[in-house]
Amino acid sequence: MKKTVSFACLLACSFIWGTTFIAQDTGMDNIGPFTFNSVRFFVGFLVISPFVFLFERKKINIQIRAKANEFIKLIIPVGVFLFLGTVFQQVSLLYTDVANSAFFTIFYVPMVPIIVYFLFSEKLHWSIWPSALACVIGGYFLSDISDANIRFGDGLVIIGALFWALHIIYIGKIIDQFDLPFFIAMLQNLVVATLSFLLVIIFEEIDFSKIKLETAEILYAGILSGGAAFALQLFGQRNISAAPAAIVMSLEGVVAAIAAWIILYQILDLNNIIGCTLILGGILLSQLAPIYEKNYK
Repeated sequence: MKKTVSFACLLACSFIWGTTFIAQDTGMDNIGPFTFNSVRFFVGFLVISPFVFLFERKKINIQIRAKANEFIKLIIPVGVFLFLGTVFQQVSLLYTDVANSAFFTIFYVPMVPIIVYFLFSEKLHWSIWPSALACVIGGYFLSDISDANIRFGDGLVIIGALFWALHIIYIGKIIDQFDLPFFIAMLQNLVVATLSFLLVIIFEEIDFSKIKLETAEILYAGILSGGAAFALQLFGQRNISAAPAAIVMSLEGVVAAIAAWIILYQILDLNNIIGCTLILGGILLSQLAPIYEKNYK
């Protein structure tokens, strides 16, 4: 039952991220990527804060007091990796198109099992490898990258995908030791907002009149993605390890394609349908194969 709830949380997380991509893209019409990132994640911080005081205030002292150093060693990379992943992804949209960005971002799916297997020596179920491959190929068909040129921004997306992979891995580590999903989500939002604001001071100008023009996009990305989705990710990774979690979260590509079809009236062609089918197949294989072997072998 717990794993089912976690799976549902990751699905909800993927749905939010998939629909947020449109807000991320249009949210830079009047402001820079660092400004968008900073305000977005500060909104996420404000949204999650009340839940920390309502549900985790007593647990924080109990859990962190005994292992304060370990918590600090984990929360810092969690926040920094999320910051780097979002910054590279946001900036890349200035130098590449949506198709390329969507395809290369999904590279975090095979990166997670490769990192946990070779660097952390974690055992993985055999289904992870074909599932990850199916998701990458599915991302290729979804993005229709065959009609696009490789650009400088694509390199930024791939670097960002590495940090997304590391973020997923370290989320798994910290939630495994500290059952404080709201508190962790709040802190990582604060880290990203603060570090992004430092980049705003260095590279951009603070213009509140232009920020107001992006209010709808910032609130959508901040409340749903920065607030709800990253909290749901933590709840999801409570009972699902990093590699299969990454495969489930690749569903955001499918959601993004469907959202573009419904909201932006983009055509959902045969390649898109093949891509969606491959990603869904990869997700089902990664989740059902271990259950089948456990119950019937």
